[in-house]
Amino acid sequence: MPLPRIVMSASQGAERILDRILCAVGAVAFSQAPEFMQQYLQRLEGHLDEARLTLAGYSDAAAKSGMTVAQLAAAAASNPDPRIAGLGQVVRGASVRVDTLAAADSAIRGASVWTRPFVFASHVDFSIARATMSIYRPAVPTTEEGLIYAAAGIVVILAVYHFAIRRPIVLLATRARRARPAAA
Repeated sequence: MPLPRIVMSASQGAERILDRILCAVGAVAFSQAPEFMQQYLQRLEGHLDEARLTLAGYSDAAAKSGMTVAQLAAAAASNPDPRIAGLGQVVRGASVRVDTLAAADSAIRGASVWTRPFVFASHVDFSIARATMSIYRPAVPTTEEGLIYAAAGIVVILAVYHFAIRRPIVLLATRARRARPAAA
């Protein structure tokens, strides 16, 4: 038994409204990615500046002793006193931290609009990302990048809805309609 015309019309109207709501949700959600990455980059640069400042202190101490930072780290690490030897690891750690943060900053900033999310994911420092998320403030990006991400959000959300939700429901309904005459 087919559904009454008014039910079909209401169903189609509800689906059009749902499509529009999903478009808005996808656009807003995806357009936040550039804003989050921008706020993340600000925190990343703060960490990088602090790490460089720490390393500069070690560099000054090494220069006053006629050594490079690497030589200072090696000399401290080879010291028989474990407290001084631990300092060698701290100096090496500061150097590695500067290199890691600088590489991440450069890679993310140098990525194109299309590759930035993947580059971001491959270079993300989760402690910085958590700290960014804890104070994150949504914004409406009015940049080209924000518009591209919003459009991508619309496409992704509608594709998920139509292919993962709507299509299986329509297929099940079609099978159920076909099965009814055979059972009657």
